[in-house]
Amino acid sequence: MTVTGTDFVELDRIAVQEAVRVVDLATDADWTSDTPCAGWTLRRLVAHMTAQHLGFAAAARGAGQEPEHWREAEEMSAPAGAHRSAAASVLAAFAEPGVTAREFTLPNLGGVPGHRAVSFHFVDYVVHAWDVASALGVPVEFPEHVLVAALAVARAVPDDPGRRGPGFAFAPALEVPGGSGPLEEALRLLGRSPERWPARG
Repeated sequence: MTVTGTDFVELDRIAVQEAVRVVDLATDADWTSDTPCAGWTLRRLVAHMTAQHLGFAAAARGAGQEPEHWREAEEMSAPAGAHRSAAASVLAAFAEPGVTAREFTLPNLGGVPGHRAVSFHFVDYVVHAWDVASALGVPVEFPEHVLVAALAVARAVPDDPGRRGPGFAFAPALEVPGGSGPLEEALRLLGRSPERWPARG
């Protein structure tokens, strides 16, 4: 699930910063909104994103096997601020020299080479940035090369029924119409339905 020679640290930085941008657009009235993640409100999605940032930051520093780093907060009085802080933590951890040569310990996967682990985080945050933007009815903004790289990773994600659906990162893959752009194709391969969540205005 990696693309040889791809700088996933830089791609991930762009994805995470876009996720921060769209989360920061949320108002108090938005936190109970539905999202493309079935059964999750925006508050629940952002709590998940925050925990994943902290978990990956810990994994980059050799502590990914400790469950408390991945635990989602039951209550966050300031979800956007907590997410912003966690995003800064993971970006700092991934920016450390040699991070992609380390082994990350990830939940349900065990030891994963750093380059691959960062690619996991990258594609997750392209998708989650879209999830948040869709819940808010605004467009997500990514350079074309970021979307092309995300699609390459999405194409390599196994469509194993035992690892897709409720409780997993992605739903079963959907059919991809001919002529789909890289973002739409990546979303569909990872179980999202873009046509159900059009941007407003």
